[in-house]
Amino acid sequence: MALVAVIMVLFVLFKGGAMVLRALGGGGIGHAHQHDASGMQEVVIKENHARDKIAVINIDGLISRMSLDRSGHSIVELVKVQLDLAADDDAVKAVILKVDSPGGEVLASDDIYRAIQDFQKDSRKPVVATMGSLAASGGYYVSAPCRWIVANELTITGSIGVIMHSYNYRGLMDKVGVRPEVYKSGKFKDMLSGDKTEISPEEKAMVQSLVDETFSRFKKIVGEGRAAANDKNQSEGRKLAANWQDYADGRVVSGKQAYDLGFVDELGNFDTAVERAETLAQIRRANLIRYERPFNIGSLFSLFGKAEPGSIKIDLGLDLPRLQVGRLYFLCPTVMH
Repeated sequence: MALVAVIMVLFVLFKGGAMVLRALGGGGIGHAHQHDASGMQEVVIKENHARDKIAVINIDGLISRMSLDRSGHSIVELVKVQLDLAADDDAVKAVILKVDSPGGEVLASDDIYRAIQDFQKDSRKPVVATMGSLAASGGYYVSAPCRWIVANELTITGSIGVIMHSYNYRGLMDKVGVRPEVYKSGKFKDMLSGDKTEISPEEKAMVQSLVDETFSRFKKIVGEGRAAANDKNQSEGRKLAANWQDYADGRVVSGKQAYDLGFVDELGNFDTAVERAETLAQIRRANLIRYERPFNIGSLFSLFGKAEPGSIKIDLGLDLPRLQVGRLYFLCPTVMH
């Protein structure tokens, strides 16, 4: 029976065709061109019969160094590979960064920020960020170095801040009669442990110092990124409002509010970002492309995880990263629970 069920599922998946390819990150609308040594292939998503190209790179969901799929690649690695491909292709004149993310890990966000900054410096090709429904905290952090930022009026963005999350479950342990035995090399070795009776003022001060230092880095990135963009865009772009730091307190703002504060340069949608990318790259029109890993039979069978006898378990291979104690996050708090 299990074999019959597997065959039926495979038939449905193959019958789905384009839907399966889109779900697995391969194929989709348009047509594929050459393969690259990285395993990525170029897919045309809009054919404008032009020689020039604009590469579209997606940043969706939580930003993390954890692997997105069974290939072991994280969103950081995938973005870097795609930027390298765009830099090496002389026909690619600009990049559009499609951001729909609540943020994520501090280091992962910073890695993407640096990759975008280096790409623009080395290739001299502009990156235009276009924000979807949500581009908050780390989602804004990775947008900050871009030459131009487009947001919808209803986009939720901002949430400029840092958070470290933890639970103290000592009260529950005492209630059920469980007592921890801790052996440590120094008095602060268990400072983030959830089974401590109390957190000392010294420990709170040290953790808060880490948060404040990272927060200062966030504000520096925003200030420098917007200033650098404004130097190049001149009167075309938006300057940060004089009181912008008053709004860098973790609050979220709408795209319209972000525009008024100078966090974004223009209100619009993806088409607006395409037009702006063409203007900045000084081209009349371009084919829109993206880079994808091609679908193969190995990817199909990786959908199936370990199953119990007499049953089939389908594993989509997408483990959303959980917030971990002791890690700093650029993250909109609405996704924490």
